[in-house]
This record gives sequence, structure tokens and C-alpha cells, in this order.
Amino acid sequence: MRLMGLDHGERRIGIAVGDTQVGMAFARPALRRRGDAADVARLGDLAQAEGRTRIVVGLPRNMDGSEGTQAARARRFGERLAASGLEVVYVDERLTSWQAREELAAAGRHPGRESGELDSAAARLILQEYLDAQVTPGRGTEGT
Repeated sequence: MRLMGLDHGERRIGIAVGDTQVGMAFARPALRRRGDAADVARLGDLAQAEGRTRIVVGLPRNMDGSEGTQAARARRFGERLAASGLEVVYVDERLTSWQAREELAAAGRHPGRESGELDSAAARLILQEYLDAQVTPGRGTEGT
């Protein structure tokens, strides 16, 4: 199954792609936000063009596991994606931005704030978590 992972943010949406056969996620260029309706349409077009029907959306939980304002925004965005005909699942994304920053720094990369590279690196981690959980069920994913 071909998948797309998203790190939903206020300014950008990080994007990653992968599939269950390969079991690996790869970062793609992030989208600059234009508004939910336009963003859902662009992501729907991208998903359709690449044959990706399942979208893995990062769910930013608080450190205690509770859901706050950002998680509610991510869920609302996921609901809009689902209403457009895409299957949406959520993955706990706690600390993915920190981990992505650490991994990029270890590789000698220090992306600028506006580049979107960090957002897509976080999306790659979100999607990789989902793919890994498919091999080892019960690790950090939840249904719609």
C-alpha cells in the first residue's frame, strides 16, 4: 500500500511518502499553507497522482498523552482529508520535530526556518513510525 505522511503545521505541511512493501518513508518538499480548503485540494491531487489512498497524519499530543489545541487542529484537518475521500489514520508525533532536527544536524544539515525541510523530516518520522508499527503491531498508531 502506498502512503503519505503529514506533519500538519500552521505555516507549512511537511510531507513524506512510503509504502508497506518497502517499509521506508522518504521526505518530500513541504507545502506552504494556503488555507484548509486549498491545502486539502492540493494534497488530494498529490495523493491521487501518486496512487496514495491512506494518509498518516501526525497527532501532536502533550507529553502526558492528552490532546490539546494543536491535536484538535490536526484532527479537524484529517477529517477534511477524509471527507475528500482519503483514508486517514493518526500517529502520535510527540518529539518528532526535535528528533528530526537532531537527525538533520547529525547529517550536517541546518535548514532555515522557512525551508520546510524540518517539517518534511518530521513527516518522514511520523510515516516511518506508522510503517514500523505495521511490522510490530501495537506501536503508537491509532485509527480514525
